[in-house]
Amino acid sequence: MRPKHQPLYPGNYYHIYNRGNNRENLFYKPENYFYFLRRYGYYLNNYLETYAYCLLPNHFHLLVKIKQKDELLNLPGFQNLEGLSSDISRKFSNFFNGYSKAINKQQNRVGSLFPKNFKRIRVDNYKYLITLLYYIHANPQLHGLIEDFKDWPYSSYNRYLELNKSHLPKNEVLSWFGSLKEYEIYHSRVQNIKEINQYNLD
Repeated sequence: MRPKHQPLYPGNYYHIYNRGNNRENLFYKPENYFYFLRRYGYYLNNYLETYAYCLLPNHFHLLVKIKQKDELLNLPGFQNLEGLSSDISRKFSNFFNGYSKAINKQQNRVGSLFPKNFKRIRVDNYKYLITLLYYIHANPQLHGLIEDFKDWPYSSYNRYLELNKSHLPKNEVLSWFGSLKEYEIYHSRVQNIKEINQYNLD
């Protein structure tokens, strides 16, 4: 079983996920979901590529790829590869802390919104990669939040069907399936997520 707190190495894919402390909500209003995505992009788009996301009331899932060494070393503050994993983890922490402060102010609450350590699992094979993409998109349906996950507004599933530009690597992801049509067909079938469920993610 893969550990849930693996180092974040350049060029590697990761499943990153977290939930609210004591399963409290992370999102209270529709605008919270969009604010989360904006702040996530602000803090992390320079350091990783996001392949999939899904935000649910009390937790979220991301499929990301850490950028290559040469890209990271050209960024301010990355002078060498020593401590690179902790540097990127710190970017996540800054993001979580900033989002927490905004929600605490909105909800008139105190204390940490997230557990101390966010979870990350390295994705080390193609089959796991595409199954994980499906799992992340299907999460709202798997949790009984909606009858058809394709109607959930806070995931990346429909972003791949749109012509609008985005930070998602659309061409690369669609190439995993062969075409946009095959992407849709794959998501229309119930996939075997046994390998993913063994990690007791939520």
